[in-house]
Amino acid sequence: MKARDVMSSPVYIVDTGENVARARNLMLKHKISRLPVMEKSVLSGIITKKDIGYRLRQSEPLWRRRPIDSIPVSVLMTPDPVTVTSDTSIGQVASLMIECDISGVPVVDSCEMAGIVTKSDLMKSERIGSLSIRVEDVMEDVITVSRYHSLDHVINLMRERNDKVVVVNNDGTLAGVVTESNLAFFLYSNEKAELPVKDITRLRKEQPGGKKVLRYVYETAVVAEDLMSRPVVTVAPGASVREAVAVMREQGINSLIVVEDQVIRGIIKRDDIIREVAQ
Repeated sequence: MKARDVMSSPVYIVDTGENVARARNLMLKHKISRLPVMEKSVLSGIITKKDIGYRLRQSEPLWRRRPIDSIPVSVLMTPDPVTVTSDTSIGQVASLMIECDISGVPVVDSCEMAGIVTKSDLMKSERIGSLSIRVEDVMEDVITVSRYHSLDHVINLMRERNDKVVVVNNDGTLAGVVTESNLAFFLYSNEKAELPVKDITRLRKEQPGGKKVLRYVYETAVVAEDLMSRPVVTVAPGASVREAVAVMREQGINSLIVVEDQVIRGIIKRDDIIREVAQ
């Protein structure tokens, strides 16, 4: 199986001079995660939802002072992206994605944009459908944060581990998940410099009976629960990877939280599955 057999075509693109707001809107409208950036019909770079999402960081003056409709995509894009040809094998494409830590590869034939292969495209391949392993064989440990952790803390963890984070309740049960999409498309009110500040309170102590007492913790603009997705789709550790893939494709997501008896056991991600194909 070759890249041409799974690639998406035609490809949604943006020009180097177009603004980040247009790129984000295209991603939202077409439910995609990346856009090739062209300059005079030649591939110049690629911009992803991760590139946009990390600019939401409150400590970056550039993002605070300039609305995204005035920032050109060339400021955030990755220049000279890795490419493949339509004859490249699926195994080679998977290996390239894992090796370079990328989620999409433009397909270029004779300097012409032919399509793009994403990890979502690979998940539809026959190679993935033939896997016979269980979820617990490939799942990873999961990063967790409290519902009340700040946006800065969440972004720090996601950048450090290059991964999504799971949001938990006070008792450790699953509350939600924060992904790159949540960061990229979380909208500040009117794109203003400062967000509304609110008080965050938490239980001082949970007891079987009696009155619950709340205590003041801190003031913050945005916390994990403000941008997390919920409810979260889960899978049992004993389920087959084929079952997990089917759920991911049906729900349009790239990971599942592994839960057993309401206890979070880990996470199975698209990358874990594609890594099996790349071997």
